[in-house]
Amino acid sequence: MLLSRRYQFLFVHIAKTGGTSVRNALQRYRWRDPYYLPQWIASKLSGVTGHSLGIKLPRHCKAITAQEMLPREVYQGLFKFAFVRNPWDLQVSSYHHIKRERPHLLEDNESFSAFLQRKLDPLREWQYHIDTSITPQLDYLVDLRGNQIVDFVGRYESLQADFDHCCERIGLPVQALPHRRRADDRSAYREYYDDESKALVERHFAADIEAFGYEF
Repeated sequence: MLLSRRYQFLFVHIAKTGGTSVRNALQRYRWRDPYYLPQWIASKLSGVTGHSLGIKLPRHCKAITAQEMLPREVYQGLFKFAFVRNPWDLQVSSYHHIKRERPHLLEDNESFSAFLQRKLDPLREWQYHIDTSITPQLDYLVDLRGNQIVDFVGRYESLQADFDHCCERIGLPVQALPHRRRADDRSAYREYYDDESKALVERHFAADIEAFGYEF
């Protein structure tokens, strides 16, 4: 999550949706924000205390976290935005991220289908510890009643155009997004699926598919 009081925006960073590029494009403006220094100090203090003080908005926290932590008038005055991604594509990205960054979480170099079956097994007690992409993306954008509490939801599939729209709303110059984590280690996401794994994602992320109109 990226909060700027000077430019009055809140970016809700859902993992694997192009958010690293968005964060890097907006990062330069944080240094011009008079509130950035206390935010930075709070972030460092949170880290050295094991995040036990409740003084930091985590990188991938939900919009409701900011809504609860910030004064109502502050939250309402922000332009709040996020990006979402086709759930089938997102799970392939998740698999390759873990394979590259945390291979010890894969069992015997398991296949994508085996990984997905294990990851989305509803009986497994420690699902979150694989990665945050097990959580429906819609959960990041709504309150406890299911009402959307962000102002704009862009798409990974039209990332640059939707980011341009956000810049215009915030009042920042339109700029090309840096490709911080361009994927060059995989095939098209549809090639990873068989009928069973396709249906598994469809069931688990039914809320995202319905809310954002995604298809396989």
